[in-house]
Amino acid sequence: MTLKILAIATHPDDVELGCGGTLIKHVRLGQAVAILDLTEGELGTRGSVDLRYEEADAAAEVMGIKIRENAQMADGFFRNDEAHQRRLIAYLRYFRPEIVIANALADRHPDHGRGGRLIADACFLSGLSKIETEWEGDPQKAWRPKRVYHMMQDRLVEPTFIVDISDTFDVKMEAVRCYKSQFHDPASSEPMTYISSNSFLDNIMYRDSLMGKRIGVKYAEGFVCENVPGIDSLDDLLLPEFP
Repeated sequence: MTLKILAIATHPDDVELGCGGTLIKHVRLGQAVAILDLTEGELGTRGSVDLRYEEADAAAEVMGIKIRENAQMADGFFRNDEAHQRRLIAYLRYFRPEIVIANALADRHPDHGRGGRLIADACFLSGLSKIETEWEGDPQKAWRPKRVYHMMQDRLVEPTFIVDISDTFDVKMEAVRCYKSQFHDPASSEPMTYISSNSFLDNIMYRDSLMGKRIGVKYAEGFVCENVPGIDSLDDLLLPEFP
């Protein structure tokens, strides 16, 4: 298998919130896009593991993404160590993505920053041929993604680049709302959480609107890249909307 983009994130719903609009754009271009959730989100205050799987599948269907896997690492307790890196390397070598989109490198939730670093380190190590891994009993060949981009999550940081998602924002929010157990529901009797407040999803809209304003469009998603991406010419930085 060879993917254009593999979005890897700690919790189900991280991808939808952070880079859902960008993924939908690439699906519409006919490119192969998949999602790998690192954990089942089992420590979430609201909902259940079974429900999170149902919600994640529904969100993927809304986005048009046909492949979504879960590495079943321990929510809250996974580590950026050899065992977890090897597990993730096996997935990377199986999917063989050109681009990986990962969690933020630092964020309000410690799982996000730890996950972002784990993903980045595993992407590098996956290219080392002397690290041996297997998939369903078969030895794997080394594979290193061409680029690793980190999505913007709870904390606003200075982006390396910004993607216009004006034409996919509404579908992104439809996918986000598939996680009914996690976000605001006046009929729910479960405890209130940071993300279940009635203003949380509004804040996602404001963030994407703010990113859009930076590049002169309605909505956008910001990304951070540790290695500055190169361009062929200055024309690559011009959006069609700009004169």
